[in-house]
Amino acid sequence: MTKPRVLIVDDDAELSAMIVRLVEGEGWSARAALSAAQAELSLALGLPEVVLLDVMLSDANGMDLCRRWRQSHPELGILMLTARGDPIDRVLGLELGADDYLPKPFEKRELVARLRALIRRRMHTASSSPVQWQFGQLCVHLIRREVLAGSQVIPLTSIEFKLLVELARVPGEPISRQQLSETVQAGGYRPLDRTVDVQVGRLRRRLAQAMPGCDWIQTVRGEGYAFVPRDDAATPSAPTTP
Repeated sequence: MTKPRVLIVDDDAELSAMIVRLVEGEGWSARAALSAAQAELSLALGLPEVVLLDVMLSDANGMDLCRRWRQSHPELGILMLTARGDPIDRVLGLELGADDYLPKPFEKRELVARLRALIRRRMHTASSSPVQWQFGQLCVHLIRREVLAGSQVIPLTSIEFKLLVELARVPGEPISRQQLSETVQAGGYRPLDRTVDVQVGRLRRRLAQAMPGCDWIQTVRGEGYAFVPRDDAATPSAPTTP
């Protein structure tokens, strides 16, 4: 079995070397890039399963890299690792496409646990998940992280896409606010219930604007929210290829 690959992008050479040792101690493959330029070259040579990405690099802004890499490499796992731990920075990183966010300083065991969870999700998605789900005219493309109404792309933020995937995974079944919150970020930071309500509301509006007259998400009193397929599509279609 091929070893999971982790790319550490951080201009702190000492910290990068420590993380490389930590990752290799778990039996994974690790590479370090001390600049954005080195990271771009490394990605061109072959995509890892996960990138540990620092926000403050000497030659680039990590947030900009996160957004660009998410667009060009939808299947890439991205864990932001940064000293900027304010909630607004975490939310921004997740909105730009990061899968998780861990502020410095961090516990080694927590970093390994976050990496293991992200690697597991990425490898599972690559090996067994369908490429896309089809609900009537609504298509959710899991690899491209894209949602279409017919041929029209519905512009969603990373958080909105994650919420839609979690809801559409089990059509008709209510998902609690806590579970949706954990979907937004798998780590210790949790948005307030009201924040989840706002995010789901935005997702609802974007879907309604693209397909007027269709309410795809229903509020289930006391339980959370449920995705309700339309156009007589009760479940996701069989796996398809791009």
